[in-house]
Amino acid sequence: MSLKDVMSQLEALGDPNTKKILTKHGAKEPFFGVKVADLKKVLKNHKKNHELALELYDTGNSDAMYLAGLMADEKKVDKAMLQDWVDKAYWYYISEYTVPWIATDAGLGYEMGMEWIDSDIETTASAGWAALSNWLIVTPNNEIDQNQLKSLMTRVDKEIHGAQNRVRYAMNNFVICVGGYVPELTKEAKKIGASIGKVSVEMGGTACKVPVIVDYIQKMEDKDRIGKKKKKARC
Repeated sequence: MSLKDVMSQLEALGDPNTKKILTKHGAKEPFFGVKVADLKKVLKNHKKNHELALELYDTGNSDAMYLAGLMADEKKVDKAMLQDWVDKAYWYYISEYTVPWIATDAGLGYEMGMEWIDSDIETTASAGWAALSNWLIVTPNNEIDQNQLKSLMTRVDKEIHGAQNRVRYAMNNFVICVGGYVPELTKEAKKIGASIGKVSVEMGGTACKVPVIVDYIQKMEDKDRIGKKKKKARC
């Protein structure tokens, strides 16, 4: 199926209410407002089609970009592609989910994350913290440098309230992921979370809220989810 055919499918699946919601969150034209569940239905017809995924991403259409991240073949992903994608990720739906997911599944989540968190570009820096969070979610703890995680959490504690809007959100989630997926650092993450307190993030006038670090980690503990890893980042 060609790029034109897939774009026609996406246009037909566009939902006005979904489009309205995504617009409030930061999506801009061109896009159709396709529900994620419907994007996954389209994906079933293609599975991994890396060449088509690259074409979809380059349309600049948010729906197509999200689908591209699900469709891309992680074995064909390299740093140049990821850098191109993060440069084109114009809002957090893509920069904090699509790009970090494929970076992680390609085995480059840590490397790219560490590069991107130092960027002055909000979407790139938030993508970096999101990539590190996803890396934690799928990586065995014996392959993780816990001292480095402590250092990164200390950095978050010092910088989060002065960071750019979506960077604050991604930093907040990073500390949650450390506490939730590295049991040896759960206590330390809650300590850092208590120091950070409530994080303020502008959510486009929506009802979405920023999770409180200590409370969220506690919920994970209560549900016996601490340390339970996932096989892949994309979902």
